[in-house]
Amino acid sequence: MNWLSSPQMGLLERYLDLATMRQTLISTNLANVDTPGYSRQRPELEETPPVLTGGVTLGTGVELKQVVSLRDSILDLRVNQETQNQGKLNAFLGSAQQIQALFNETTGTGLQSSLTAFFSSLSQLSLNPSDLNLRQAVLSSAQNLAGAFNQSSANLSTLQRNVDLSVSQSVNQINTLTAQIAAVNAQVSAATTSGQNPGPFVDQRQQLINQLSNLIDVSEINAGNGSLTLTTSAGAALVVGGQSFQLVAQTNGATGLQDVFSQGSNITSRISGGQLAGQLQVRDQEITAVRNSLDALAAGLATAVNTQHQAGVDLGGAPGGNFFVPPPAGIAGAASSLAVAITDPTKIAASSDGTAGDNSNINAILALQNQTIINGQTPLSAYSNLIFQIGNDVQSAQTNQEAGSLVLQQIQNLQGGVSGVDINEESANLIRFQNAYQASAQVASVINTLLETTINMVQ
Repeated sequence: MNWLSSPQMGLLERYLDLATMRQTLISTNLANVDTPGYSRQRPELEETPPVLTGGVTLGTGVELKQVVSLRDSILDLRVNQETQNQGKLNAFLGSAQQIQALFNETTGTGLQSSLTAFFSSLSQLSLNPSDLNLRQAVLSSAQNLAGAFNQSSANLSTLQRNVDLSVSQSVNQINTLTAQIAAVNAQVSAATTSGQNPGPFVDQRQQLINQLSNLIDVSEINAGNGSLTLTTSAGAALVVGGQSFQLVAQTNGATGLQDVFSQGSNITSRISGGQLAGQLQVRDQEITAVRNSLDALAAGLATAVNTQHQAGVDLGGAPGGNFFVPPPAGIAGAASSLAVAITDPTKIAASSDGTAGDNSNINAILALQNQTIINGQTPLSAYSNLIFQIGNDVQSAQTNQEAGSLVLQQIQNLQGGVSGVDINEESANLIRFQNAYQASAQVASVINTLLETTINMVQ
């Protein structure tokens, strides 16, 4: 009877322990059903070696090999990649919509009404070129137009500075996350090396990497023993083992804006994903392109009006001078510095032959609204194309953001199918393991009874 009392009882005790452990894991899974990033845990069992007793081979049951957290590394990687794209699009879209709001004609923040009012005042003056009130109206509308250019340029500069501040904040957030990831990375490696379940640490690390992916493009390299090496897509080190590498935001003396450095190397132009990439794209490309177009419009209009104005004669018979203050060479800053050069309404050179009633030159200035004086475009066409380009960039970003959001959601759903906790499944398993535990306990009870009976018979 020794085979019954020792090996089999040991087997049952071990099975009871495993059943208890299974129930504990299920309870843990159920408790974390709403925990973001939690991966359900599952025990991996393996058969223990059989024993030979009295010429009979007996199974010795199973033992716990390890507890694993269910994850799909490919899905995790895809989630991070899509998160990088979404982070970039969201950051770009938020600032691009602010640019669009700066040129919203329906709320009076654009230039179209000022441009139209300026040419309308010229049209009114052409009907009575010697009228001082109409001349003053031309100067007033020109000043309003210059002020609108100045304000639009100033608004763009303010927005660019705000985005630049966001760049510094994103760098700080990235450094905080990489330091946390490095610490958890060391914990994962230590747990893996000691044979413990690194699952909870892996979950924590994955959540942090996902947050990091929302800020910057991240590439993962398996460094062994559960450890990861994280770099940007261009290869700048972020995390290596238990060590993090800080990014630094430094002011560029030429632009006054923050550049991003990694270990002394300027990586600003090589950041391709995440919120930081979207901020840099708006700051360095979108706002710059809009400002260049605005400067080109201001410079082209001022130069053309000045040239034609100089060809006329003012109300006092003197040759016309500059109507607007000449724009700077190279047009950069033309919108911010645009100003009316004359304050005396009699100095408007409306005439071509010097007579007070002649409107030839003012008509010639008026005709500029239909001439291709701005890079092959009329003033209003150039401005309309600027507005169209801003709107097109916003619409394109919105479309890509919505499409990317759907893709990300689909991948997260697939990820949830692998790692997520299914309450129905876990509840069914809990009942099944409880029943198994009770059955094993009943078998143990029966064996104990048999042993007691046998011992009493011998006595």
